[in-house]
Amino acid sequence: MSFNKATTRYDGPALEQRILSFWRDHHIFARSLEQSEGRPLYTFNEGPPTANGRPGIHHVLARSFKDIYPRFKTMRGFHVPRKAGWDTHGLPVEHEIEKELGIFDKKEIETQVGVAEFTQRCRDSVMRYISDWEKMTERMGFWVDLDHAYYTLDNHYIESVWHLLKTIWDKGLIYEGYRVQPVSPSLGTPLSNFEVAQGPQQKDPVTRKDGHRRRQDPSITVRFALEDEPGANLWAWTTTPWTLPTNLALAVHPDVEYVKVRVVETGEVAYMEPGRLADYQARDRLGDTEELARVRGRELVGRPYAPLFPYFAHYKEREDGSRWAFRVVAADYVTTDSGTGIVHQAPAHGEDDYLVGQREGLPLAMALDLNGVFQDSVPDFAGQFAKDADKDIIAWLRREERVVDLDTVEHAYPHCYRTEQPLLYMAISTWFMKVEQMRDDLVSNNDQIRWVPQHVGSGRFGNWLASARDWNLSRNRYWGTPLPVWRCDEDPTDMVCVGSISELETLAGMSPGALEDVHREFVDDITFPSTKTEGGTMRRVSEVFDCWFESGSMPYAQNHYPFDESKRGFVEDNIPANFIAEGLDQTRGWFYTLHVLSAALFGRPAFENVIVNGLILAADGKKMSKRLKNYPDPKLVIDTYGADALRAYLINSPVVRAEPMRFGKHAKDTSGEAVKDTVRTVVLPLWNAYNFLTTYAQADGWTPTDTRAPTAGPRVFAVDPAEAPPSRPGLKHNRTRKYQ
Repeated sequence: MSFNKATTRYDGPALEQRILSFWRDHHIFARSLEQSEGRPLYTFNEGPPTANGRPGIHHVLARSFKDIYPRFKTMRGFHVPRKAGWDTHGLPVEHEIEKELGIFDKKEIETQVGVAEFTQRCRDSVMRYISDWEKMTERMGFWVDLDHAYYTLDNHYIESVWHLLKTIWDKGLIYEGYRVQPVSPSLGTPLSNFEVAQGPQQKDPVTRKDGHRRRQDPSITVRFALEDEPGANLWAWTTTPWTLPTNLALAVHPDVEYVKVRVVETGEVAYMEPGRLADYQARDRLGDTEELARVRGRELVGRPYAPLFPYFAHYKEREDGSRWAFRVVAADYVTTDSGTGIVHQAPAHGEDDYLVGQREGLPLAMALDLNGVFQDSVPDFAGQFAKDADKDIIAWLRREERVVDLDTVEHAYPHCYRTEQPLLYMAISTWFMKVEQMRDDLVSNNDQIRWVPQHVGSGRFGNWLASARDWNLSRNRYWGTPLPVWRCDEDPTDMVCVGSISELETLAGMSPGALEDVHREFVDDITFPSTKTEGGTMRRVSEVFDCWFESGSMPYAQNHYPFDESKRGFVEDNIPANFIAEGLDQTRGWFYTLHVLSAALFGRPAFENVIVNGLILAADGKKMSKRLKNYPDPKLVIDTYGADALRAYLINSPVVRAEPMRFGKHAKDTSGEAVKDTVRTVVLPLWNAYNFLTTYAQADGWTPTDTRAPTAGPRVFAVDPAEAPPSRPGLKHNRTRKYQ
């Protein structure tokens, strides 16, 4: 080895371009893998970014961690293959196409555009910026195999996802059922609970709830007329007037005392909790009252009241004449810290309401479609979006003299992590994976993972696992892996979960290899006779996978597991992977889905070591936004100061402790000016030291004599914390590599 004398002036971008040319011309990354072949294996899994937009600064951050540690392990004598991947399906892609088309209603998409054209537009969209990602990946010096990258839209990838679902299905962990789900009305699909927790990215400052932001909503107290006591009313309060047309019950706490009063000014007789009555009077929302009696909540249970709206009045009685809906029910969750102590129940639009309704045998009154628009069953508000209809609903109630009090309230409300629009809760039938029964295993597997920082794993992630809910893994959308479930049109309980493309071809009587694409437009019309129900035809259910299921499948699907026999052993022997790295937001995303699927499929953790970086905010402290254009173009920063300087700036910031960081020196800094200080304080001193060495090495004719390749050394905790194995009682695997 000989030294070339360094130039006296440091020009980072120009120097980096020369190095990149050298790497490219001599295939240095590929040669590093070839030279390390046969050495102890160290596995790394690349979390697939969605490439339907250009990369940002936060992508440079995560990819810096993904590059640094595999390089370090290679220098320590390990073989570290790195394969790129692209997340190509899902709501982000569809939403971008909807914005391009100016169409956000699912019915309009189907009638005006068509599923085939819409999905083709989605396919084109995700490929649009791949070259930008590849250029940024190379320019920042991230060594990863781009030539053999996996794409979640590939047939082989989809086939592996089908196999995984089939495996989980056969274990009895998949079911279809009604639950109240958070629905993104602008996307027209339900979301999973961990998607709700993902956005908006910052917690609500008051409640500290993830995925919530503060908003103002109407606060309305409504009178419900008792049928068994003419002239008397039950007063109930809500902040969601749009749910009142589907009211079917009123809930009271059985042990709470309620007061019956006469309003002096009007003579009206009403029931409510006495402490709440005092609050209304203290706020001058109600005049003097005369107390008539006191009763416990259980004494009110069963009492009938008149429907507030006429739309579902037919649910008053069952065919046998017994009371069905529009009655008082008991519910322990009713509190007396707000409202009237009497809670309006719309079983189709509240989780607690739904559970009480199921217990009481109440029907489901559905009035909205998945876009949150009132249907013809509610003719006075048909065609209106739910929250837009609040004003008209309140006006209707005023005309009917049902409004006791009207105000506004500011409260935390969940918003969509993609559109940042308020979510609506609806009881809909979706496909679930049983996660609640896996909680103990999920927590135990998490104890075997080394988290950096540790508090993310034991706190944020661990707490989430301890209360994990069943996973809503289906979406009522178009661009995604089709759910491979075929159902009999004569018997809905007769279902088949297809586990491979060849199995579907066989069932449908198709020749091998006939299915060249298995997206919705190619499989929706495939039918075959039922083998269980005479005369029945099997038709595919309409849903597609939650794209998080697809990204969580990458350790297997990137290798076409289990269909590629040459890679089957590699996949099974390398669960868990040695190392992954992503941002803090992935504790409710990719980290979680990797963890759940690995536990369900193999009973093991999905990864051993994980570095979690914090989130990068704009210089003004706000979330980086394409709309606001409040962040610098990473290409501009790199071309100005160099990728090395940008990487050094990022990895010496609070993000390494999973804390948020403002990118910039002042509120209006969108040029990356803060990186300039890193050039001065970090990069230039290193350059000057190298310049000093090369100058005198060249003058003295000195060259290093020990150029031996490294060998994998012992994993010493004091030297390399991330290498040391965590305490791992009961970890089962059949890998060949062992810790030293």
